[in-house]
Amino acid sequence: MNQPASIADQPVDGAAILDQVHACLTKYVILPSAEAADAVTLWIAASHAQPAWAHAPRLVIRAPEKRCGKSRLLDVVEATCYAPLITVNASPAAVYRAIGSDDPPTLLVDEADTIFGAAAEGNEDLRGLLNAGHQRNRPAIRWDNNTRSLEKIPTFAMAALAGIGAMPDTIEDRAVVIRMRRRAPGEQVAPYRHRRDGPALRTLARTLTTWLRANLPTLEAAEPPMPVEDRAADTWEPLVAVADLAGGPWPDRARRACETLTALRDGAAVPSDRIRLLADCRAIFRTAGVTDTQNRPGIPSSILLDHLRADAEAPWAEYGKSGTGLTAMKLGQLLAEYEIRSTNIRFGPPHGQVKGYYQADFTDAWQRYCPGPEAVPPPEASQPSQPSPPSSAPGRVIPLGRLKPSHTTTAHPTTGTA
Repeated sequence: MNQPASIADQPVDGAAILDQVHACLTKYVILPSAEAADAVTLWIAASHAQPAWAHAPRLVIRAPEKRCGKSRLLDVVEATCYAPLITVNASPAAVYRAIGSDDPPTLLVDEADTIFGAAAEGNEDLRGLLNAGHQRNRPAIRWDNNTRSLEKIPTFAMAALAGIGAMPDTIEDRAVVIRMRRRAPGEQVAPYRHRRDGPALRTLARTLTTWLRANLPTLEAAEPPMPVEDRAADTWEPLVAVADLAGGPWPDRARRACETLTALRDGAAVPSDRIRLLADCRAIFRTAGVTDTQNRPGIPSSILLDHLRADAEAPWAEYGKSGTGLTAMKLGQLLAEYEIRSTNIRFGPPHGQVKGYYQADFTDAWQRYCPGPEAVPPPEASQPSQPSPPSSAPGRVIPLGRLKPSHTTTAHPTTGTA
């Protein structure tokens, strides 16, 4: 007689499990968007399959002020993620030892804003761990005086960080970023109590573990099509792989969350000084660019510097440790990183022969690092130092058609992951 199938042999409805996690999240927390709720749901689920991942995505829960629900969200994450290890002020050595295994816990850091910034001294090791632990096989190396040998300490572990304000770029670039906000009038959630509500959430966590651990080989081999590239793809791939395994509406929801939150993060990211400089130079070429005696678009270094320092909303007027403003030498050093260098250029009156920059030398860097919807228009021609021949129209500017146009899409520019 045929024996009935055991419970373990019954098909698991992964989509229904994710639905349960989503319902718990939205019961206790007001998330800023449907995509944010889906992203947190998938991040929690992905924490139960850490041995399958090559990258350990961070979950950044940030808010502009207190009482925005970030700590409550971290409470629900703690109750439903895999092997939570929550800390506010644990020593880096203790954290290193706790996660130093092939099956690490999920690191949860509340008040994470206190471990970053100029005033947060003594946290360099923890910051390094959070950066390095995003990728597998990036151990911390320490010298052991007792054995007089190098010790390699694993750092790989998924981590959630909650705090006020933005986290460092090195963290948010490796993270699913959730921007919490204070509840509006009329928005209601159920109160959460660890003793009363925790057991049901921990039961749900065990269900996630059972489902996902049974599918580790499938998840480890998964190469889901991703709507983003480079480091964003590394960060979101575990979440999308879990969604594809679950099926139902979750694959589409995961990719929509990936695109939406990545675009939101990139749009709100503060550019580095070098990227800001490139963009500001492009704007100055549009308004103050001139041409040399051969009608090649360029600009004298002195004019470029004057315009940079004159922008009250830019950092260049008080740039540098001395606060005296951007100098020609520092401008040259910053631009040299992009193979842009000044040269002697013969402009027409009133400039004459001076140090300056050619617009064509910026084009490649603009396309790669700050693509915009419009190319820089040709500048007004300066008066040539010698009379133009009769066959040439005075003041004519050579068109820029031979230069490569700027990209027209800015949502996902192709950049390296380094």
